[in-house]
Amino acid sequence: MADTLKLEIVTPEGTVYSEDVDMVTLPGIEGEMGVLPQHVLLMTQIVPGEVIVRKDNRDYFLAVGEGFVEITGDHVAVLTDMAIASDHIDEAKVEEARRRAEARLAEKLDDEEAALVNAALAHSLAQLKVKRRRHG
Repeated sequence: MADTLKLEIVTPEGTVYSEDVDMVTLPGIEGEMGVLPQHVLLMTQIVPGEVIVRKDNRDYFLAVGEGFVEITGDHVAVLTDMAIASDHIDEAKVEEARRRAEARLAEKLDDEEAALVNAALAHSLAQLKVKRRRHG
């Protein structure tokens, strides 16, 4: 029985993370989802939030956007529109992006513009959550 699983996180820009890990926690549509080796087969959606990667008794944190995850027992494949390690998040820059998105939402926007601005806001909030919780 394997005691690790392969975690791969891929964005449109390419592979962000690809390593063997002990455990991963993902922001699922129904809440946090913990994945250990030999997890049952599963494909589901993820929402903007925090991914916690446990490897060698240390935790690593990433902010992710919307996407999908496929779990096959010894492999976790995450396809997402954003993935940023907590130590690469520029809090001031993300805070400014959050403020801009919130200001835009106060304007009269068509449905498509509103969806884009809401997605940008969700990305900013996910990054701020990870950065502030982990590097507060």
